[in-house]
Amino acid sequence: MINPVSKLISSIGATVLHFTPALGRISIYMYHSFLWFIRPPFRRKLFVDEMVFMGNKSLFIVSLTASFSGMVFAFQIYAGFTAFSVDSFVGPIVAIAVCKELAPVFCGLVVAGRCGAAMAAQIGTMKVTEQVDALEVMGVNSIQYLAVPKIFATVVTMPMLAAIYMVIANAGSYIVGTKVLGIDEVMYFAKLSDFMNFNMVLEGLIKAAVFGYLIAIVGTYQGFAVKGGAEGVGKGTNMAVVWGMILVLVVDFFLTALLSKLL
Repeated sequence: MINPVSKLISSIGATVLHFTPALGRISIYMYHSFLWFIRPPFRRKLFVDEMVFMGNKSLFIVSLTASFSGMVFAFQIYAGFTAFSVDSFVGPIVAIAVCKELAPVFCGLVVAGRCGAAMAAQIGTMKVTEQVDALEVMGVNSIQYLAVPKIFATVVTMPMLAAIYMVIANAGSYIVGTKVLGIDEVMYFAKLSDFMNFNMVLEGLIKAAVFGYLIAIVGTYQGFAVKGGAEGVGKGTNMAVVWGMILVLVVDFFLTALLSKLL
């Protein structure tokens, strides 16, 4: 009979052995993507195209998410704060939560679901149809041509999307707070200016850039790792979305702990 402790240790060991090679491969991939980022030729047109896809075409869903999340959050905060007669603090509480957490995290989840899946699907399809091999045969590095513009564009556009999210969510909170819930406008803005500062906005923008990098790395890596035809493309796309969202939520905790000390 197997000792339960030995069985547990064996299970942990098997899990570590399973993830260690994958961690090593993605670390090597991150290293190569960085090297090709700083080496010419620089694919400016591809970068602009990816900026349009990552940023402009994500704008509607980000704006929609921002408007309703800001309004809903204002309702919920007001419901709790009226019990203590501090409803004037709805503005700054919503603004702080939006700038430091909601904007980067929600944008990260939206981009992971929309763009991370698209990256994996595009590169994965090219991989199974041997277009990636064709690029290499022609002397074009596939990482530089396919991955680097996507990674750079996502890092640049994510803070922009987060900034737009902050503006729209706070506008939604203002409309609900002052027009629907009856909070005095002068008091709303007075409390907002008392508690908000630029470092809170900066924290959200830094988080958004980091999340963008992780989403793009995972999405492109899963695309290059695709095997087995159409079924492999589906699995790679699914893994890109799942791991992109998981990384956004997990890394958010560590970034919050780090940035709270630095800013």
